[in-house]
Amino acid sequence: MSDRNGRQGYEMDRLGEGLLARAEREGLLDVAYATVDSPFGELLVAATERGVVKLSLPHHGAAEALEQIAAGVSPRVLEAPARLDPARRELDSYFEGKLKRFETDVDWTLARGFTAKVLHTVARIPYGKTLSYGEVAERAGNPRAFRAAGTACGANPVPLIVPCHRVVRAGGDPGNYGGGPGMKLALLEMEGALSRPGQ
Repeated sequence: MSDRNGRQGYEMDRLGEGLLARAEREGLLDVAYATVDSPFGELLVAATERGVVKLSLPHHGAAEALEQIAAGVSPRVLEAPARLDPARRELDSYFEGKLKRFETDVDWTLARGFTAKVLHTVARIPYGKTLSYGEVAERAGNPRAFRAAGTACGANPVPLIVPCHRVVRAGGDPGNYGGGPGMKLALLEMEGALSRPGQ
């Protein structure tokens, strides 16, 4: 029985590979996605030809992320891990503490208006540094829009690569984060960005 199940699994894998190859050949694959293991749980990462368009943190449903991609980018979405290998390797290196700056391109399709301005500002925050929501709002062109800057960070479609975890409250308190406050704190600690007593 297990031999039969194994053969069926193998045949399904081959069928999937054939469909993927055909979709790519016929230009029917607009968005490729794959999963990535992280110290916090499984991530979903998706990319177009322009770059990573979506990175879904643990505890955010993969189905919800794929629906957002289908509605906001294209319904032609397929699992294609090989196309995500460069981004997956960078994420692995980042979590190992070896990568300080992501080189992978970002597709900004899911960020518009003031949110896009905020996220472009956030993308320039260096490893190990933080900015307050007010500072980000000012650099994005609207100094009084610190609440909108917080909302924009909350809507970030590509966290980690666009490091919204480096945006903190004015007093230095880490504040909220899509992956939860524990994850934000752990990321800032890993990067050496937390204020230390006496500093």
